[in-house]
Amino acid sequence: MGDLGVCKEEAINGAGGTDMWSSSEGCTVSKADHLVVMVHGILGSNANWKFAAEHFVKMLPDKVLVHCSERNMNKLTLDGVDVMGERLAEEVTEVIKGRPNLCKISFVAHSIGGLVARYAIGRLYRPQRSKSFQDSDGQIPDIENSRGTICGLEAMNFITIATPHLGSRGNKQVPFLFGLTAMEKLACHVIHLIFRQTGRHLFLVDSDDGKPPLLQRMVEDSDDLYFMSALQAFKRRVVYSNVAYDHIVGWRTSSIRRNSELPKFEETPNKIYPHVVHEEISNGENPDKCNEAIITSDDYDMIEENLVRGLRRVSWEKVDVSFHTSKVRFAAHSVIQVKDPVMHSEGADVIQHIIDHFLLT
Repeated sequence: MGDLGVCKEEAINGAGGTDMWSSSEGCTVSKADHLVVMVHGILGSNANWKFAAEHFVKMLPDKVLVHCSERNMNKLTLDGVDVMGERLAEEVTEVIKGRPNLCKISFVAHSIGGLVARYAIGRLYRPQRSKSFQDSDGQIPDIENSRGTICGLEAMNFITIATPHLGSRGNKQVPFLFGLTAMEKLACHVIHLIFRQTGRHLFLVDSDDGKPPLLQRMVEDSDDLYFMSALQAFKRRVVYSNVAYDHIVGWRTSSIRRNSELPKFEETPNKIYPHVVHEEISNGENPDKCNEAIITSDDYDMIEENLVRGLRRVSWEKVDVSFHTSKVRFAAHSVIQVKDPVMHSEGADVIQHIIDHFLLT
């Protein structure tokens, strides 16, 4: 770590063991004003982001402060998206309180960490102040971000990597079930035995007090959780998806697409990002209706369609990734994150793509 000029700073305000990475001389306090929160996936830990965190601060010195979340590590990832989201929101709040110089915030999340991050920003969202609001001097404050903030900070990049935004219940949403209807139906009934409440949330078989599944509730605002307004607040929303060989999260669910919308592409080598095979921008379809409720249904096909429509009320950048020529292609779900710097090093170009396109201002 030292050869990258990275300083692992001490815990802030009692957040014991918190991983904070910044470029600094002699481990002095970083001048960075942009907090980057990295969130790991199921049964993961903050160590999963070690490679990416180091490269962020190396490539963006004194511009970003990287925080690798540690409140939901290992078996704690089985407690449910909502419980993990509340923990992450509390963790981020503590980090921000200990850093009064912070002005901006971004999230980079892998796998189910993307759902956890979406829940957390719904809790952390602060609506914009009305134009009639006046400060103590009787003047109207100059509010740079008219979209609202995330815990008082300007929302910049919201990036997910191989995240099951549409859940894991639909056909081929979990590729290792081979698209077999019987296997997929069985998984809905037994998933809680393995992944507990998180499994229920992923397969949309949770029913809290007769409410719709959590993922369906997360495509609209409620009284105290601003899920869609929070997403809309970010200047960029990006999904990175494996087109194949990801046996945990399917292409459709990670890219927020319908089957008919999955793009065809020619896998021509990209000299800079050899594993990035397709990029597109999906404009928001109904951005003015982000806080409106959607029609609920018990039919899964309708639920999935509702999730697509709900999430696509805001714009998304979509980056499709393929490791089809890699010797470790069957570990694509981990390679795309570079979970292990040695075994999964072929995903380094994806991390570089994230950094090169990262919005700082």
